[in-house]
Amino acid sequence: MIVDSLNNFCPIDLSEMSAIKLMNRIDTKYLTNVRFIPELLEKATASYRAQVIENNPVALYRTLYYDTADMEMYVMHHNRKLQRQKVRTRTYLSSADLSFLEIKNKTNKGRTKKKRIEISPENFFDFRLDQNAVAFLHSHSAYNSGVLLPQLANQFERITLVNNDKTERLTIDYNLCFENKTTGKSIALPDIAIIELKQDGLCHSQFKDFLLEARIKPKSISKYCLGTILTNENVKKNRFKRKLVFLDKTINEL
Repeated sequence: MIVDSLNNFCPIDLSEMSAIKLMNRIDTKYLTNVRFIPELLEKATASYRAQVIENNPVALYRTLYYDTADMEMYVMHHNRKLQRQKVRTRTYLSSADLSFLEIKNKTNKGRTKKKRIEISPENFFDFRLDQNAVAFLHSHSAYNSGVLLPQLANQFERITLVNNDKTERLTIDYNLCFENKTTGKSIALPDIAIIELKQDGLCHSQFKDFLLEARIKPKSISKYCLGTILTNENVKKNRFKRKLVFLDKTINEL
């Protein structure tokens, strides 16, 4: 059990985590079978701490991605544009339904810059009902709120670890579920986990060493794009075919 593997971690609470937001960072992602997670966590016990919210080291997240009617943000990612953006609302269900409108920008230098504003949980499904959120979008995004539509919802469980030096943070997302707001199709991926290492710079990471030992290599993967190609047959996906093959191999890995 993944939760049992977290029992020996020293905890870190949200107040201490506030100093390690890494809103301007370098991200490295990995896609693996969920069965490898307990072993990785066991190796990380001595050098990492686990975020705990209300005595629970596993947090539940809900996200809703917005895009244009012709899926411009998705297409830019598919076409490998270096500079691109995502707009989403996110609710932290383990933190009294704390909700945000979040804007993620990927730069041509490979850095991720995230800005966000708190919104009412009632506006999670349509942030455009919040005038402050609309103004925030117009200040930090190239997209007008009038052209954005809810496209893909997801829900997942997340483990957050911080190294003892507080120079890196990593997340492990599993039990992913997707629901496409355009096609109505839903899919669950209980057998995979997405690991994301977030660093301010290219410093050494012990967790990277653990992944290398387990022969888990970096695999760029976007939950928005992954959920979209699995739930919408009409989108362009030629450049994601290798990722789908890798996904299928990972799910069936023994």
